[in-house]
Amino acid sequence: MIRSISSNWALSALQIVVLMFLTPFTLRTLGADQNGVWVTVVSLTGVLRLLVLGVPMASVKSIAEARGRGDLAGVNRAISTCLAITLAMGAAALALGWAQLAAFEHGYLDGALGAGLTPDERAAAQLAFVLAAVQVAAAFVLRLPYGVLEAHEDFTVRNGIMALELFARAGLTVALLPRSPDLATLAWILVATMVLEFALAWLAIARRHAGVRFSLASFDRSLVRGILSFSVFAMLLNVGTLLAFRCDALVIGHWLDAQATTQFDLGNKFFEPLTGLVIGIGAVVMPAATRLKSSGKLADLRPVLLRWTRISFLLVLTIGTFLLLFAHEFFSLWVGSELAGAATSVLRVLMASFLVYLPIRGVSLPILMGLGQPLKPAVGLLVMGAVNVALSIALVGPFELIGVALGTALPNLAFSLFVASLACRELGVPAREFLSYGFARPLLGALPAVALVLGYKELVTIDTWWELFAGGALCTAALGVVWVCFLLRDDPWITLPGPLARRGGRS
Repeated sequence: MIRSISSNWALSALQIVVLMFLTPFTLRTLGADQNGVWVTVVSLTGVLRLLVLGVPMASVKSIAEARGRGDLAGVNRAISTCLAITLAMGAAALALGWAQLAAFEHGYLDGALGAGLTPDERAAAQLAFVLAAVQVAAAFVLRLPYGVLEAHEDFTVRNGIMALELFARAGLTVALLPRSPDLATLAWILVATMVLEFALAWLAIARRHAGVRFSLASFDRSLVRGILSFSVFAMLLNVGTLLAFRCDALVIGHWLDAQATTQFDLGNKFFEPLTGLVIGIGAVVMPAATRLKSSGKLADLRPVLLRWTRISFLLVLTIGTFLLLFAHEFFSLWVGSELAGAATSVLRVLMASFLVYLPIRGVSLPILMGLGQPLKPAVGLLVMGAVNVALSIALVGPFELIGVALGTALPNLAFSLFVASLACRELGVPAREFLSYGFARPLLGALPAVALVLGYKELVTIDTWWELFAGGALCTAALGVVWVCFLLRDDPWITLPGPLARRGGRS
């Protein structure tokens, strides 16, 4: 479990590094107006991903079941059937994307979002929308090899390919965007790197798993119903996630303008890679929950829930403390002081909720899915997303960006408490113990480190990256000392590695 999670975390860390580099580069090259339009393009075409339902998750389950039986023919039947389903859904997504183009042109480009664009930039934005829609539709099929790798538990290989895609996208952006600084260039880069991903993934499968075929030859109609029925719950999760985290840009782009869209996107920029960190835990916890339940060892899940919730919260709290304390200085150095104020306010509102949401999304939710209890959390996430959109629309007028951030943060907290209560009830863990062990004690332990960092900020005016780096190092070191020397001492569920184990948890 540790090796797979570490591999997922390494990929998430790389995503953050690439994000740190590409965001200011793209913003400087395109400008705030074009960048805001690009955020809207990505959000609007992202809606098309709903049409894939939950087939990617269902494909992993179907392929893994056949592999567990040693049934190579069954593996190929599952792949062929999922390929046929994703081809049909990709075609439907492409048709819907073409219909969306008119809404994008008249609802956004003709409004405040497109007011600052030249005719050439507007034409490039239209082409970019078409290319982005094609990329999303094609990804239904071209990302299916990742499902094959996950079903074979090849997380390291999968993450290596995804890392190569990140490097390729960064390199192409640096090489091509300055020569042609428009949105169509960004869209072409996405298409090219997606094709590269598919080629590398399928080459890896061909070399590592002889006999596995990517074709329609083994299509099995009898598998369709089972794949689609399992995917319904994953679809509800996808819909809820999209409503909760992908529609904010659409609300801002419609009611405010392109610069406001860019400012909100900057404040929200780190939550996707942070989500990747905790999902890296969930991707391993979910099958573990299924295995323990099927073997009659449900009681063994209690320490899994407590241990990984605390680890997730410590990870998120460490990063979140730095972002909360140094947000304005960070954004000023990263993208400039003119965007820093609004981005800082958005980040602080969102982070207050994500400190709770992310650990529960990464541990409690996957455990419920692995136990075969997906309905309530899936419906809860769907309701959370709908409330998010409604609140954001209601609050964007009087409170602008802060209103949209509150519209996201408040439903996040409510959903988190709901899912945590379900997981605790399912495993017989008292809610008070869960909240105290997983959240309250780490939060109290962080207070001395926060006081130390605030003292540093009083003594040092942060005007350079070195001063910011020193503050971040101080923050991380202070929190680390608290975690190791006090919080994890005699921890019943966590044993620290090596010589630290003498001072940390017990085995």
